[in-house]
Amino acid sequence: VSPSFHLKIGSMSEGLYNLNFHNCFNRNPRGYPYSLSVSTVASLPHTQQSYTVSSVCYWCVCFLLLIVFNVCMLQVGIVEKNPGGYLSAADIPLPLLYISMAAIFFSAAMVWVHTLLKHRFSVFKIHWLMAALAFTKSVSLVFHSINYHFINTEGHPIEAWAVMYYITHLLKGALLFITLALIGTGWAFVKYILSDKEKKIFMIVIPLQVLANVAYIIIEETEEGSSDYVLWKEVLFLVDLLCCGAILFPVVWSIRHLQDASGTDGKAAMNLEKLKLFRHYYVMIVCYIYFTRIIAILLQVTMPFQWQWLYEFLVEVSTFVFFVLTGYKFRPASNNPYLQLPQDEEDVEMDEVVTESGALEGVSKVKKTLNGRERQREVAL
Repeated sequence: VSPSFHLKIGSMSEGLYNLNFHNCFNRNPRGYPYSLSVSTVASLPHTQQSYTVSSVCYWCVCFLLLIVFNVCMLQVGIVEKNPGGYLSAADIPLPLLYISMAAIFFSAAMVWVHTLLKHRFSVFKIHWLMAALAFTKSVSLVFHSINYHFINTEGHPIEAWAVMYYITHLLKGALLFITLALIGTGWAFVKYILSDKEKKIFMIVIPLQVLANVAYIIIEETEEGSSDYVLWKEVLFLVDLLCCGAILFPVVWSIRHLQDASGTDGKAAMNLEKLKLFRHYYVMIVCYIYFTRIIAILLQVTMPFQWQWLYEFLVEVSTFVFFVLTGYKFRPASNNPYLQLPQDEEDVEMDEVVTESGALEGVSKVKKTLNGRERQREVAL
């Protein structure tokens, strides 16, 4: 038996559609039941695949099916195409969205580099790591946009562009969680050596991030109807939540460290300012995780299918806002109270003597800061 049919759905009846095929026991001479549903978004035309399991089927505007059934196998050839390309209605705006967000992240990275060069005496190594994260995020979005562009025009991704996107995506994910964990531990802002407990966090988070990115790549390259897709999707969700939870521990430890130090080392005012900063930062991370992992997904489920691209838009915009707020809070500026290094009492007294002495009028004092650079302080005439 070799049936075939062509079904075209007009613009007034577009939506989500399911195609189910079932072979009953009493109609099968060998007694084997066959049940089929197909799941794909943009398939390579003129190819055939064998299906013997049940799954869910997803089409948007129009589709063409060719079904060839025999005793042992059910082969399905699928061509899915919208008037504007092979992408589904929910994914058509994604290439433009990704390239636009790439330009925004690149512009923000250039502004950040300009800020670092302008206040180079207050710059720490972690500031350059934040700049590398912003540039990597921008490049990743560029490759993502190119990958979706070829899917839309050719019906399948170009392997070279897909590999470049996966490499930059993996690097971006690792840089993101390393940067967040370093900021959360107060490295370079509060202390300059990581404790053994904090090092263990990095030994846990980095492998988890690698596993999460591997799961993401497998999901991207696997059809939705296969059993591997469901398995790796659950793995990605679980690992992602574990990583997000793990980076909260260094922030909590920094808050406790500042609380203990504010009442013992004689620099309560400075430590209380930094304590307020890390409390704000903790709230920012929680809001970012809550919005991108829960709220955005709930909106995606409740939105009409043609507006589901707004999920990616909300995730990218919230990521950009989170980057900007983090950069603003930890910006390398001389008037940033959170980055001002504490002074000893002897240094303060020496400043007063130099300022009040007329014989030393116009003399400048060079002070060695904790970040290894010399900062020249001009005395007021």
